Amino acid sequence: MSTLMALLVALFALVIGGGLGYLLRQSIAAQRKNSIEAKLRKLIEDSRAEAKETLLEAKDKAVKILEEAKIEEKTRMGEIRKNEDRLIRREESLDKKILTLEEKERDLQEKIERVKGIKQELEKMKETVFTELERVARLSETDAKEEMFRKIEKEHNEDLTRRVRKLEESGIEELERKAKNILTTIIQRLATSTASEVTTTTVTIPSDDLKGKIIGREGRNIRALERAAGVEIIVDDTPGAIIISGFDPVRRHIAKQALEILIQDGRIQPARIEESVEKARQEIEKQIKAAGEAAAFEIGAFDLDPRLLNLVGRLKFRTSYGQNVLMHSVEMSHIAGMLATELGADVQIAKKGALLHDIGKAVDHEVQGTHVEIGRRILEKFGVDKRIVQAMQSHHEEYPYETIESIIVQTADAISASRPGARRDSVENYLKRLQDLEGIANSFVGVEKSYAIQAGREIRVFVTPEKVSDLEAQKLARDIANRIEGELKYPGEIKVHVFRETRVVEYAR
Repeated sequence: MSTLMALLVALFALVIGGGLGYLLRQSIAAQRKNSIEAKLRKLIEDSRAEAKETLLEAKDKAVKILEEAKIEEKTRMGEIRKNEDRLIRREESLDKKILTLEEKERDLQEKIERVKGIKQELEKMKETVFTELERVARLSETDAKEEMFRKIEKEHNEDLTRRVRKLEESGIEELERKAKNILTTIIQRLATSTASEVTTTTVTIPSDDLKGKIIGREGRNIRALERAAGVEIIVDDTPGAIIISGFDPVRRHIAKQALEILIQDGRIQPARIEESVEKARQEIEKQIKAAGEAAAFEIGAFDLDPRLLNLVGRLKFRTSYGQNVLMHSVEMSHIAGMLATELGADVQIAKKGALLHDIGKAVDHEVQGTHVEIGRRILEKFGVDKRIVQAMQSHHEEYPYETIESIIVQTADAISASRPGARRDSVENYLKRLQDLEGIANSFVGVEKSYAIQAGREIRVFVTPEKVSDLEAQKLARDIANRIEGELKYPGEIKVHVFRETRVVEYAR
C-alpha cells in the first residue's frame, strides 16, 4: 500500500513538474518573441527614418542641380542673345556695304560707258583728220611714216651711229665689270686648301727594330706586301718611318693600313700580310662610301642614288694634275651654287652638275671612252635628272651649252682649276706615264695584275700559272718590253719582271 502511494505521489509530481515546465517554456518563448518583434519594429523604424533623411537629401540635391541648370541656361541664353544681336548688326552693316558697292558699281559702269563714247568719238575724229591729211598731202599713213623716218635718218645718221656704238661699248663694259665683280666675290668667299697630292706616303713605326721584321727573312715579307698591295716599300735609314711609294693613292692607303694592322698585331708573315691587305681593302671601301656621303651632305644633295655616291667617293683617291678630284668637285659645287644664285639659275642643278662632272674618272681605267662620255652613261643609267646631265657634259666643250647651268659648271671648273697652286702639270704627266705602263702590261692575255714601281723604272707583272707556262712567261716579258719601247716615251730604261707562281693549299681536318 505504501509503495502504491509512493508511485502515485511520484506520478503526480511528475505531471505537475511537466506542466510547470511547459508553462515555463511558454513564458520564455513569449518573452523571446516579444523581444524579437521589438527589435524588428526598431529596425523598421530606423530604416524608415534613414530613408526619409536620404529622400530629403536627394530632394535638396535635385533642387540645387535644378537651380544650377536654370542659372547655366540663363547664362547661355544671354550669350545667345548677344551673338544674335552681333549677327544682326553685322548683317545690317553688310547690307549697307552692299548697297554702297552697288551704287559705286552703277556709277563706274556709267563712267565706263561715257569713256567708251568719248573714245569712239576720238577714233572717228582721228580717222577724219588722217583722211584729210592724206587728201592734202596725197600720202597714206604708212608712206608718211616712212618719209619721216628717212628724213630723220638722213639728217641724224652720224649722230645715231655714234650713239648706238657708245651704247654697245658701255653695255659690254658694264657686263664685263659685273662679271668680274661676281667672279671675284665668289673666289673670295671660297677659301679652300690648294695642297696637291704626292706619290709617297709615310708610315710611322714605334721602333726601328720592326724594320727587320717587315723586311723578313731574305726579304720575303716585304716582297709579299709589295705584291699584295701593288706598291713599293722603301725601308731606309730614316728613323721611325717607312715610306710607301706608288702613283695610285688607293694602293698606297691600302698598304699603309695593312702595315699599321701588322705592326699593331706583331705577327708579320706572308699569310698574315695577305689577310691584312684584304682587311685594309674592305676598310678603304667603307671610307670611299663615307667620303661620297659626306660630299653630298656638304653641298646639300640628299636625293642622289647611294651607288652613285659610292662612285663619287672613289674620286677621293683620284688626282688631276696633282689636284684631288673629290675636293675639286666639291669646291666646284660651291662655286657653281654661288654663281647660280647671282645669275638666277637653278642652284641645285648647278651644284649637282658640278659635283658629278668628273664622275667618269672613277671608272675611266675600267671602261672605254672619255671621262665625260663615261660620266654621261653612268648618270643616265642611274636615272639622274636630264638637266643635271646637260649641266655636266659641257665642261670640256665636248657637247654644246644647252642650259645656263652648263655654262656655270664650265666656269666653276675653270675657276677651281686655275687658282694658284691648285694643279701641277708635271705630276699629272708622270702619273699618266705610270698608268699607261700598267695598261700595256694588263692588255696581254694571262696577266693577272701588274704594278709600276721605282718611279716607273720597273714594272712587276703577275701571270696566271694555268694560262702561262715558264716558256711563255719569258716570251711575255720580251713582248711587254717591245710594246713599251714602241708606245711610250721615257728617260733611261724600264725593267720588266714577270712572276709565275703556283700555290697548292690543302687542309688537315
